[in-house]
Amino acid sequence: QVQLVESGGGSAQAGGSLRLSCTSSADRYTDRYNSRYMAWFRQAPGKEREGVAAIYRLGSSSTNYADSVKGRFTISQDNGKNTVYLQMNNLKPEDTAMYYCAAGGYGMVLTSSEYNYWGQGTQVTVSS
Repeated sequence: QVQLVESGGGSAQAGGSLRLSCTSSADRYTDRYNSRYMAWFRQAPGKEREGVAAIYRLGSSSTNYADSVKGRFTISQDNGKNTVYLQMNNLKPEDTAMYYCAAGGYGMVLTSSEYNYWGQGTQVTVSS
């Protein structure tokens, strides 16, 4: 089983920045292969879970972003630390949500059903 641990959430003012981290426990080749796509999702109260950004962790490190965060958020990875990051700049109040890290082997998509492993979530609150 792959375990994901998020950190880095907190509060920021509109226009500010935060960086989220997600560290994976995958160390065997099989686990790494089965979690080769990692993504960040978010869920605000009363709303559906929304895909924010995804990254392919092997080879090309290709990325995919939701239109709502393009140009403001950047997903990246540090393979040596087995960690994926979400750098969030120019934050807006509508970015307020619980942010979840996810991993899976099906594709670099922003659909929650395609991911098998989930972290516990970290809260991001942006004030105007």
